[in-house]
Amino acid sequence: MGVRKKQMADRLKAERKEMAFAKLNNCPTSPRKMRLVADLIRGKKIETALAILRFNSKEASRRLEKLLLSAIANWEAKNEDGDLESADLFVKEIRVDGGMMLKRLQTAPQGRAHRIRKRSNHVTLVLGETNNTQSEE
Repeated sequence: MGVRKKQMADRLKAERKEMAFAKLNNCPTSPRKMRLVADLIRGKKIETALAILRFNSKEASRRLEKLLLSAIANWEAKNEDGDLESADLFVKEIRVDGGMMLKRLQTAPQGRAHRIRKRSNHVTLVLGETNNTQSEE
C-alpha cells in the first residue's frame, strides 16, 4: 500500500511541475457573477482567454484578467528555460468557490430589519500545456 501511495504522489508531483496556478482569495464579487465570466474562458488557449477578458464589459473580467496574467508569470518563473509560445498553454481548470460573507442589517418599515449578505469568492486558475513532450526533452 505504501509503494502505490508513493508512486501516486510522484506522479502528481510531476503533473504539478508542468502546471502553473494562481489563486484569488476574498474577491468582493458574488460567486455567481464571477462564474459567468469564468465559464467563458474555461478550456480556452491563453491568447483567446486574454482577448475575451479584455473586451468583456463585466467587472469580474478585469479581476480574472489580472489573475490569468499572474498564472502566466508563475508558469514562466517555474519553467525558466521554456518558451511561452511553444508551450501552447490553456486554461485547464478554473474554479470559483464561495468566500467569506459580510452580514449587515438594513432597516425596514415597522421596526423590522432585512439582512444584507455581501458575498465574496475564491478563484483558482490552473494552466496546462497541450504539448508536454517538448518540455520534457
